[in-house]
Amino acid sequence: MFDFLRKAAVDSPEAKASAVGPLMAGAGRQAALAEALRPRWTARDTVSLTRAGFLGNPMGFRVVRLISEAAAALPLVLQDHERRYEDHPLVALLRRPNPVQGKAEFLEAVYAQLLLSGNAYVEAAGLLPDEAGALPAELHVLRADRMSVVPGPDGWPAAWVYEVAGRKHRFEMGEGAGPICHIRAYHPMDDHYGLSPLEAAATAIDVHNAASRWSKALLDNAARPSGAIVYKGADGQATMSPEQFERLQAEIETNHQGARNAGRPMLLEGGLDWKPMGFSPSDMEFHKTKEAAAREIAIAFGVPTMLMGIPGDATYANYQEANRAFYRLTVLPLVAKVAAGLGHWLAQHAGEAVELKPDLDQVPALAAERDQQWRRVSEAGFLSDAEKRMLLGLPRLAEEE
Repeated sequence: MFDFLRKAAVDSPEAKASAVGPLMAGAGRQAALAEALRPRWTARDTVSLTRAGFLGNPMGFRVVRLISEAAAALPLVLQDHERRYEDHPLVALLRRPNPVQGKAEFLEAVYAQLLLSGNAYVEAAGLLPDEAGALPAELHVLRADRMSVVPGPDGWPAAWVYEVAGRKHRFEMGEGAGPICHIRAYHPMDDHYGLSPLEAAATAIDVHNAASRWSKALLDNAARPSGAIVYKGADGQATMSPEQFERLQAEIETNHQGARNAGRPMLLEGGLDWKPMGFSPSDMEFHKTKEAAAREIAIAFGVPTMLMGIPGDATYANYQEANRAFYRLTVLPLVAKVAAGLGHWLAQHAGEAVELKPDLDQVPALAAERDQQWRRVSEAGFLSDAEKRMLLGLPRLAEEE
């Protein structure tokens, strides 16, 4: 018997391990714990940010819609140094860019793409011969998350690649006006793609979404209980049997949880005592954190917080001043940027020296400012009519040539 035990001890494999193995295992567990406790941020790509900041966030959705709809409703005029065109092939093309979109819907898509991704791509489809150039038959807004720029040897874009479900289409730059009009927001760290306000507000969007999920969990799952049931046994032992605990838990879930049982009185048997619990000051401050995140989202997009209904903000004396600042500081610069880029691209196709610009005289929010400007210019007797028209952004008259 003893020989068998001795043989088993000899035949058993020798345990080999590094002396620092437990240290490395402990370090691995600490790294895993640190990774688990690290904040989770939304990926900084267009698709993830759009889902988190536009599709899943009411503040992001509202500011993008507010800016894009206001910008799309702004009247545009086509003019050269001599006249404004009421009837022109480019005006007709913008009035109906393609069979499924009108002017407002088309421009709204352009502005929304620029706000969500920092880039807007417009395709010229079906080029038709014209007297002075080749006008596109249709204009289409392409999704920015599917488009990629192909740089040439000189670093400038040589082509664009549009990819959908593994299939790719390449748009060559070519000579003259290209098939793609790329309008991008300023990005200090990228040569080919723009920076969107959505990316700048990504941290605030994550905080706002997390606060909304916390509030939802509070309502659905009682993340913060309204009270506690304390058990005191007859013999002084504060321990319930498994049967008592399961019975009490089932009764609470059945008769005292959910909106249907709100306010229903609870009947406690002997030995059970109810201890109410309230919100701590830190819990109440959590709602202010959500308001601060909403304020940062509005600021990143350039929308006065008064227009978004965020409480506690009175930067402007009244709503009218806030609306005027919204148009002057946010909508007009965006429209001017898109109109200049789109107008120059279309003018290259048409072969005409025309420009597309917003008509400030038809913006209700700026009516008071425009009235004052017209009055000052008209009363300036030292200016000629040609100089007055130039100051007001109007083309010269034919007799002034």
